[in-house]
Amino acid sequence: MEYYLVKWKGWPDSTNTWEPLQNLKCPLLLQQFSNDKHNYLSQVKKGKAISLKDNNKALKPAIAEYIVKKAKQRIALQRWQDELNRRKNHKGMIFVENTVDLEGPPSDFYYINEYKPAPGISLVNEATFGCSCTDCFFEKCCPAEAGVLLAYNKNQQIKIPPGTPIYECNSRCQCGPDCPNRIVQKGTQYSLCIFRTSNGCGWGVKTLVKIKRMSFVMEYVGEVITSEEAERRGQLYDNKGITYLFDLDYESDEFTVDAARYGNVSHFVNHSCDPNLQVFNVFIDNLDTRLPRIALFSTRTINAGEELTFDYQMKGSGDISSDSVDHSPAKKRVRTVCKCGAVTCRGYLN
Repeated sequence: MEYYLVKWKGWPDSTNTWEPLQNLKCPLLLQQFSNDKHNYLSQVKKGKAISLKDNNKALKPAIAEYIVKKAKQRIALQRWQDELNRRKNHKGMIFVENTVDLEGPPSDFYYINEYKPAPGISLVNEATFGCSCTDCFFEKCCPAEAGVLLAYNKNQQIKIPPGTPIYECNSRCQCGPDCPNRIVQKGTQYSLCIFRTSNGCGWGVKTLVKIKRMSFVMEYVGEVITSEEAERRGQLYDNKGITYLFDLDYESDEFTVDAARYGNVSHFVNHSCDPNLQVFNVFIDNLDTRLPRIALFSTRTINAGEELTFDYQMKGSGDISSDSVDHSPAKKRVRTVCKCGAVTCRGYLN
């Protein structure tokens, strides 16, 4: 007869018991147990001949250890997913998935919804004036006051070229929350999944729903630091092989966004030389041109299950020339091999 060693929820390991199958009323856990066992044996089989049929009287210690680690990982990822959804302030839900390895939640990452200024940096988040439009599509609204075009069409899609700033209505405007010029400020509307990639790129982000072309997907947020501090941190990040520095170089290069420790879902978005997201500079309540908000819009229709990517060398202007590397969103000082797999891959991240 088959027996299973059961860890009882809320009880210490000392109270674990061996139970026959008929005593177990947990079909999902049993299915996960079976799947984890099969996955482990499949991985082992790649290296040496082994039957997927386990006829031994006892489960091998290595298999048992893997199943326990996988179960603990599943619990940890579920807790992390719950925490992310408690912290986020946007409509779209966040899911977490790892079917690749035993990696658990990052240990030094804190979810935030907006820029976190470093000590000594002031973010003025209150506009001094706003529009008095009754219909922002047809009247002289905030973009016109700033000397640019309204960024969106009536389908909430962006219609301006990369490099053109977005000026949305702000807290001083008399238009309501349903104003067609309030898109980025409403946050991510799509359910997204942070998932473990199988190509060695660590964590990535995929959409769980179809996203129309030219639609707002997410904002890139993190800790706002000076460019001098970014240079210092960049040297440290190079040694670890990580890339999270995004220069705010719309009009000057005084500040950088560092999403290494503080960030949102965009922290996990990978690079691609053929991306499906485009960078835009956005101004809402803070009109300081040194501190634009960074919004990522879809460049084409993105199907459910597809990974989201942006070009780490792409500036808000859309420039990916070799001259842009020193001011690129992803600041790197050593040549980093690119794993994006795109037909147009440049071979390196920088």
